Amino acid sequence: FYVSIFFYFYTTKITIMNFLNTKEFAKSLDAQDELNKYKSEFYFPQHNNKNVIYFTGNSLGLQPKITKKYVDEVMDDWANMAVEGHFYSEKPWWDYHERFCNPLAKLVGAKPSEVGVMNTLTVNLHLLLVSFYQPKGKRIKILCEEKAFPSDQYMLQSQVKFHGFAPEDVIVEIKRRDGELTTRQEDILAKIEELGDELALVFIGGVNYYTGQVFDMKTITAAGHKSGAIVGWDLAHAAGNIELNLHDWQVDFAAWCSYKYMNSGPGNASGYFVHEKHHSNKDLNRFAGWYGHNKERRFLMEPNFDAVEGANGWQVSNLPILSLAPYLATVEMFAEVGMEKLIAKRNIITSYLEFILHEIDKEIDGTEFEVITPSNQSERGCQLSVYLHGQGKELFTYLMQNGVITDWREPNVIRLAPVPFYTSFEDIYNFGQILKQGINECANK
Repeated sequence: FYVSIFFYFYTTKITIMNFLNTKEFAKSLDAQDELNKYKSEFYFPQHNNKNVIYFTGNSLGLQPKITKKYVDEVMDDWANMAVEGHFYSEKPWWDYHERFCNPLAKLVGAKPSEVGVMNTLTVNLHLLLVSFYQPKGKRIKILCEEKAFPSDQYMLQSQVKFHGFAPEDVIVEIKRRDGELTTRQEDILAKIEELGDELALVFIGGVNYYTGQVFDMKTITAAGHKSGAIVGWDLAHAAGNIELNLHDWQVDFAAWCSYKYMNSGPGNASGYFVHEKHHSNKDLNRFAGWYGHNKERRFLMEPNFDAVEGANGWQVSNLPILSLAPYLATVEMFAEVGMEKLIAKRNIITSYLEFILHEIDKEIDGTEFEVITPSNQSERGCQLSVYLHGQGKELFTYLMQNGVITDWREPNVIRLAPVPFYTSFEDIYNFGQILKQGINECANK
C-alpha cells in the first residue's frame, strides 16, 4: 500500500513521494524536517531508558524544557520582591496576562483585543454563557453535537436549568446517521434551519474529542447567524492543532484549554475569545470582577464596575501567575514556529501514521483497523481515532507496557495524536513495529 502525496517541508519546494514502511525512509523524512530539532526541547517519560512514543498530546502535552525558566522567574520575584512583584518584576504580575494577547491572537485568528486568559476551560465557558445564552420568548434552544465532551454536556445542562428549563426540552443534539461514526455537515445545517427562530445558541466542539473530526466552523457559524442565533465553540482539541480564523468567521465566543496541544501543564489556564462586535454591548450580562474593571482605575477600588474594553473586560479575578508562566513559555514557542509550519508537518506525519496502520493491518491476518477520523485533511487535525475490530483493551495495555503512551476510549477505540512539535517519523515507524508485535502476542495468549 503505497500512497502518493504532495508535501513540503516549510519551503516553496513541492515534492511527490511514496510512503515506505522502513526505518530508513522514516529517518529520511526526519532529516528533512525543520521542526525535528524541537523534539529535544521537551521532556519525555522513559521506558527502558528510552523516550516513550507519546501519542497523548491531545490529552496532556509534554513539558517544554524552557518552562522551568519561566516558573523560576516568578518564584524568584516572589521570593525577592513579595507583593512588589506586581509592579516591579521584569514581567509585572498585574498585567502579566496581557503578554498573551498578541501571540494567542495569531494562533486563533483574532485581534489582540479579542483574546484573553483566565480560569480553566469549563469555568470560562460558564462565564461566557452568562453573556451569550440569554433565552427570550420562543428562542431558547441550544444546538450541540452528539457525544460532545462530557464537561460540555454537564455545563449546558446546568446552564439550562439555571434559566428554569428542562434540558430535554431545550438542548438539541445533532445525531449521527445509523452506522456512521462522524457527523455530516448537511445534517448540522439542516437542523439549524429546522430550529429557526427557536434557536438561541449553537455550541459545538470545533474538533470532536472522540472521533477527531474537525467541523467547518466558518460555514456553521454563518448558518447559525442566519437563523438569528449566537454561535460559540469549544476549541479544547482545536487550539494549537488546526487553523483558526475566529475573527473573520464572525464567531461570537470561544474558549480552549492550554494543556493539550499547547503544553502548558495539567489543568492549566484557559484561553478565550470574544468577538469585537460584542465589546461595547452594555446589554450583555456578565459576572464581573475587579480584573475586568477599567485598568487605569482598578486600584482606586471604586464601587461601580466599568468594564475594560475588549475581551479582558470578561476577566474576574487577578490571574494565577504561577499557572500562566508555563503557558507563556509555550505560547512564545508557538510564536517562534508559527501554525503554518506546524500544520504542514501535522498533515504529513498524520498521513504517515495512517499509512503505517494500513500496512500493519495488511501484514497480519484477522486484524482490521478502522480509522474513524475523516481522511480528508480539512476535516481532521493530528488525531487519528482507530476502531480495533477483533482487538481489545489488552492490545492497548501491551502498547502502554512497551513504551507507547496512547489513549483508550470505550468501547474499542485508541486515540493516537502525533503532535508535530515532538513526534518524529521514526516514532511512527517504531510504533508500527511494536503494534505488530502486540497483535501477535495478544493473539497467541
